[in-house]
Amino acid sequence: MKQIYLDNQSNTRLDERVFDSMKPFFIEYYGNPQSIYSLGVVSKDALESARYKAASLINADAEEVIFTSCGSESNNLAIKGIAGALKSNGKHIIISSIEHFSVLNSVRRLEKEGFEVSFVPVDNKGNIDELKLEEMLRKDTILVSMQYANPEIGTVQNIKRLVSIVKQNKNVSEFIAFHTDAVSACGAVPVDVKDLGVDALTFSASTIHGPRGAAALYIKRGLKINPQIDGGVQENSKRSGTENIPAIVGFGKACEIAKEELADKSIFIYKLRDKLISGLLNEVEYIYLNGPQSQENRLPGNVNFSIEFVEGEALFLLLDAKGVMVASGSACASKDLKLSHVLKAINVDVAIGQGSILFTLSKFNTEEEIKYVLEEFPGIVKQLRYISPLYSHFVQTGKRKVVGSVTKFGKHYRCDL
Repeated sequence: MKQIYLDNQSNTRLDERVFDSMKPFFIEYYGNPQSIYSLGVVSKDALESARYKAASLINADAEEVIFTSCGSESNNLAIKGIAGALKSNGKHIIISSIEHFSVLNSVRRLEKEGFEVSFVPVDNKGNIDELKLEEMLRKDTILVSMQYANPEIGTVQNIKRLVSIVKQNKNVSEFIAFHTDAVSACGAVPVDVKDLGVDALTFSASTIHGPRGAAALYIKRGLKINPQIDGGVQENSKRSGTENIPAIVGFGKACEIAKEELADKSIFIYKLRDKLISGLLNEVEYIYLNGPQSQENRLPGNVNFSIEFVEGEALFLLLDAKGVMVASGSACASKDLKLSHVLKAINVDVAIGQGSILFTLSKFNTEEEIKYVLEEFPGIVKQLRYISPLYSHFVQTGKRKVVGSVTKFGKHYRCDL
């Protein structure tokens, strides 16, 4: 049976070149990088080389990059660390309504400590409401966090413009910081922290064909941040703990490869993505594309559909039986098979959203795999609708049993009773 992996927003296949770079640091060069003997020096040199490569991917200075264990840890360090360091200037934080759970739950923790959090809404394509953001800014606002690209619906925000809105607002304090979670963006679209003007940025190895267990937080020189792990002096005393040298070396190599391959890889994945989108729209009725319609405003490998009259769980199981592995949304929520907070934020109808499916592509996918999905998917949908009471009711009466608005071919249609 074929095995087609289309869940690259949650984890990517390790590039063999990355694996090769990591191997020596498991067995040969296992010294602690904080030690001054020869094995430790080799590890220290490898650590700093990886830091330089990671920084180069986002056009940062090497000393501005702090290694962590994952994107969630980087987001926690950014949100809690910046808020803690700047709280003497205010306790107001602004984030978007479609942030990753590591950001959402971090601000919820801060709310219990007396911080106030405002949530900026998005439109039905997932774009930040810029007017609302500007209205929410206050003198006591110390932190704004806006996700660079949403892994579920693929929306790529204009972070440079959002930073400008925040920094140039006359009502805000000079101490306000702007953080962006760029885990889904780095390696998929160009990211330049100097051009963007952000103060902190999260990126991770697991989404760029690197190893699990390594990620980073860019912290602009001069930005105050409180460590969240107490211990030693590692990572410039901002993140204590013995460094995971093999994973960090692999992360650095993955960043180096991602930078070299970015342009060609993006074009290749764009073509696969558009073939999958157009094919499904042509072959399946009552199917709705979630997120942006334009290529430029959507992550290259993101395809998110809601399929009416179909239950998501059954859809995933039948696809898996055909060897096709997909997701239902955020990697941290997909096991629940419920309508995600992202789909709620863009006003997807609850009933239709239960049939949502997320394909995310990578450089390791092929045209043959997309062709196979397009051959198998319509039959699976037809099979599930055959046993669906909602579809039976629709066929018999021409009416739906749900009310709400969904996005179809870039337009809004109302599902009437």
